[in-house]
Amino acid sequence: MNKNTKIVVFTAIGLLILGMAFLPKIKMLFASGDEQLQSQSAPGNGGGGSRQQLSVTATVLEPQLLRSDLYIARGILLPEEEVDLTFETSGKITDIHFREGSFVNQGALIAKVNDAPLQAELRKLETQLPLAEDRVFRQGTLLEKDAISQETYQTVTTELEKLKADIDLIKSRIAQTELRAPFSGVIGLRQVSVGAYASPAVVVSKLTKISPLKLEFSMNENQVGEIPPGSEIFFTVANDLTTYNAVVYAVESQVDPRTLTLKARARYANPGGKLKPGISANIQTLISETPNAIMIPSISSISEMGRDIAFVYKNGVAKEVEIDKGYRTSSAVQILSGLSAGDTLLVTGVMQLREGLPVNISEIIPNTIE
Repeated sequence: MNKNTKIVVFTAIGLLILGMAFLPKIKMLFASGDEQLQSQSAPGNGGGGSRQQLSVTATVLEPQLLRSDLYIARGILLPEEEVDLTFETSGKITDIHFREGSFVNQGALIAKVNDAPLQAELRKLETQLPLAEDRVFRQGTLLEKDAISQETYQTVTTELEKLKADIDLIKSRIAQTELRAPFSGVIGLRQVSVGAYASPAVVVSKLTKISPLKLEFSMNENQVGEIPPGSEIFFTVANDLTTYNAVVYAVESQVDPRTLTLKARARYANPGGKLKPGISANIQTLISETPNAIMIPSISSISEMGRDIAFVYKNGVAKEVEIDKGYRTSSAVQILSGLSAGDTLLVTGVMQLREGLPVNISEIIPNTIE
């Protein structure tokens, strides 16, 4: 291949590459020209001198109650009271007086250990009581007649008081052989049997007060002032669509340095004992409310040149207004200024709208923003 032939071949290849690179732009240029010709020849356009109306949807703004700053957390339900039931003394268990999982009243007898030796000692002391009282009576009569000394009378009186104290001591030791419910609640599973040897270290069962319940949760230091004692909170539990309400009654006195949170507790009445202690709860509470707030859909506002604008319908055309935004939700935004109740806000087509552009409202949608 000679030199001239090489030049021709390389020139052809170069032109082919350039043609392939600029082919799309050339097609777009011809297509744009065709559209302009079609637009100019379309009836009613008058050579492009008039503007077509843009079809949009709109909403009439209404004041709404805005619930903002929703506090969401997880907590756990705790019993109002809970205790491991144990005897104050040691001995063989002779009786068990409860049914597992049942409700017991305060003071009800739960179980008992052998008190036969103590009962015998009590009877022995009680038989001595009449004689001691009679001795004091006789000595008192003699003292009135100056037949005995004051010291002799005080000796028999002291013996009587000592006997009464011994009787009270035996009765208190007998009471320790009886295990009674310290409060009303639901008793758990039995951990011992009749005939077992009990001591203060042996747990007979667990007693739980489940009405009311305490709801424990954590909050950061900024929320302490927003959820003080007396605040109402709402919670749900797993596999239950019911929303329950509780009232905060106490907040921890200091921040946990490890988590930088404070624990708080609320009380739920738990009528009928429906909810059980130990289950987790999803907590929600409303920190603030704004009455008569103006809310608009997020899609109806745009940011332009460092400002936020929206369009309202006025005398058949779109009118641009500058707005200031406030609280945001997933689908709406609060308007602090620029729009008022009663304004007809253009919702769709906002990216095509311009000041003074004729618009046709195809549908009025409700101004209800959740």
